[in-house]
Amino acid sequence: MARLQAKYPGEKEYLQAVQEVLESVEDVYNQHPEFEQAKIVERMVEPDRIFTFRVTWVDDNGEVQTNTGYRVQFNSAIGPYKGGLRFHRAVTPSMLKFLGFEQTFKNALTTLPMGGAKGGSDFDPKGKSNEEIMRFCQAFMMELWQCIGPDQDIPAGDVGVGGREIGYLYGMYKKLARQYNTGVLTGKGGTWGGSILRPEATGFGALYFTQNLLHKAGKDIKGMKVAVSGFGNVAWGACIKASELGAKVVAISGPDGVCEIPDGITREMIDYMLVMRASNRDRVEDMATKFPQKARFIAGKKSWSIPVDIALPCAFQNELSEDDAKELKANGCFCCCEVSNMGCQPGAIHFFQHNGILFAPGKAVNAGGVATSGLEMTQNAEHISWSGAEVDEKLHFIMDSIHEQCVKYGTQPDGSIDYVKGANIAGFMKVATAMLEQGTI
Repeated sequence: MARLQAKYPGEKEYLQAVQEVLESVEDVYNQHPEFEQAKIVERMVEPDRIFTFRVTWVDDNGEVQTNTGYRVQFNSAIGPYKGGLRFHRAVTPSMLKFLGFEQTFKNALTTLPMGGAKGGSDFDPKGKSNEEIMRFCQAFMMELWQCIGPDQDIPAGDVGVGGREIGYLYGMYKKLARQYNTGVLTGKGGTWGGSILRPEATGFGALYFTQNLLHKAGKDIKGMKVAVSGFGNVAWGACIKASELGAKVVAISGPDGVCEIPDGITREMIDYMLVMRASNRDRVEDMATKFPQKARFIAGKKSWSIPVDIALPCAFQNELSEDDAKELKANGCFCCCEVSNMGCQPGAIHFFQHNGILFAPGKAVNAGGVATSGLEMTQNAEHISWSGAEVDEKLHFIMDSIHEQCVKYGTQPDGSIDYVKGANIAGFMKVATAMLEQGTI
């Protein structure tokens, strides 16, 4: 860590992610001198390669705009690079290195042969027209297309990149590559290679994992009050499945504040979340405006200010602070499962772990999204399409398997389960063993 901090002093997200993993795996690593001899950790924490490129496009006023694009291909020890693209003004190399590093272990947990990667741009979709987003996506793909492929690197969506953006990106890839290879991107439309349930998969998988965690603790999600942050694709899927499992989602949030929904979110309101996302306004207040009898908007507050049993961070990294964790505890919350990547700050995680609150990290909880992307890749390779029931059954199996791995490696001498340690060790052992067996390359 001292070496990395000196080498990358400003990359706080990346350093935070590495430190969490190394602290978790230290004891296991020291039991394997062959890992030390091959310098597995020193190799594992550095990405295989990073592509950085200029993206120039023209806005609706005819003005030339310039952004920076990135693709971090982090580790391919167990399969081709796999990870999303993020379009957000806060995107930096540090953020994408952290996400690619996390993705490596998350993908290892899925049981599928996928390596880790991440990419994106500091382009901000907020307030942009469909035409501007299309032109940006096309310009972005003009630089990226030679770095990706169905057996090389398979991007997907992430923050700011949904089905619309994947469509524009794929259309340009097809034009440039001159081949109709659906396996090169995941999260595609249902009529051209997409998988049923892929849009819902991250949220669905997160609730399946949460349900397993609660059952292991002798509890049931039915009747529980849930707070969700964000209102994008991940939060949308989480709200659907939480409601189907009998929980009551009483809070969703955005950059402008929180919407409290005392009687629980309805299907009509869940459907409206997609309208809110597509508007590019990034305002959760729109929910209260649309449903004034059911939702109350509170400006400047987070979902964690609403009394709930279960907290599900679904928006952005480090969105839940130690103070938020204390507020949740004071209001009776007993469980927090990260659905966003590294959604909780280290202080919040330590508070949860030392105050009897069940906690599980994003690399385990939200792995259902990339797992279903892997299932989409399989369908593309076989030129078939599975039913929703088939995809859901496989997603259930994968999330059950991830939970079992966390329990296997995270069970403590007192019988409690450290899900952070369990997830990190399980993913690390798979990747480290593969790297060792393939030689020093």
